[in-house]
Amino acid sequence: MDWDKLRIFHAVADAGSLTHAGDTLHLSQSAVSRQIRALEEALGTTLFHRHARGLILTEQGELLFDATSSMARKLDSASARMRDSAEHVLGELKVTTTVGFGTLWLAPRLVKLYDKFPDLKIDLMLEERVLDLPMREADVAIRMKEPSQSDLIRRRLLNIRMRLYATQTYLDHAGIPESMADLTKHRLICQKIDQPQVAAGARLIQDIMAQEITSTLTVNNYFGVLQGVLANVGIGVLPDYLTADHPELVRVLPDIDSAEVPVFLAYPEELRQTRRVAAFRDFVLEEIQAYRRMQSEGATR
Repeated sequence: MDWDKLRIFHAVADAGSLTHAGDTLHLSQSAVSRQIRALEEALGTTLFHRHARGLILTEQGELLFDATSSMARKLDSASARMRDSAEHVLGELKVTTTVGFGTLWLAPRLVKLYDKFPDLKIDLMLEERVLDLPMREADVAIRMKEPSQSDLIRRRLLNIRMRLYATQTYLDHAGIPESMADLTKHRLICQKIDQPQVAAGARLIQDIMAQEITSTLTVNNYFGVLQGVLANVGIGVLPDYLTADHPELVRVLPDIDSAEVPVFLAYPEELRQTRRVAAFRDFVLEEIQAYRRMQSEGATR
């Protein structure tokens, strides 16, 4: 089977258009069309249904696209390994994590990784949707639950809890609540229960809202909740990992918190030997150890 024709077929199937595939491959539409027809003739089957709005894969086309997609992933992995060397880490690394953890914990620490590996290119994708690592939507993920795919290397980093925090300035002005019922006298800053977030956090918010809180500020991510708390707007529901970087936060109602939320780092088995992935993994583990030391020192004071 002609590898060049397979490459062109993969580009067309991925784009769903001869024109768009031609732009990607720097070929004319007619040249791409000829290669697809030649491949179909060689295989004795039709690979695309053609209509005015574009191309749709036939059943046989889907089978071939699955095969070329697997080949493309393996070639990308091999290329990454060849670019990496024992002395030098470079190239793009696609990292995905939640908006909260990515903006509040990970991004502020990345300067240390860049100091060590200045040629690294990190594509940080912050979203609550879980990206498919085996399909290479991302190279590495940090998630608030254990990944379900079996062909991933995973490592539990830490456990976090959602807790109530405010600033001392706010508490001096509004008073310190002594019980859950006292929260009715305060403004609560949190995410809405039906917004994407860790389930343990949503349950804690639901319990607090049952107290018939009259004044609230809801934000669709923890970064916004934190900004509201730091601006003395009210008492916020926030992950406890924030206290490492924001010692000005005062914990409110220390007996109240969420269930534990596990934080996992995961990446595909095929990227185990990739230097960029190893460098990022080691960096995160070092930062987690430093975070734990800071927590321990704070607990003994």
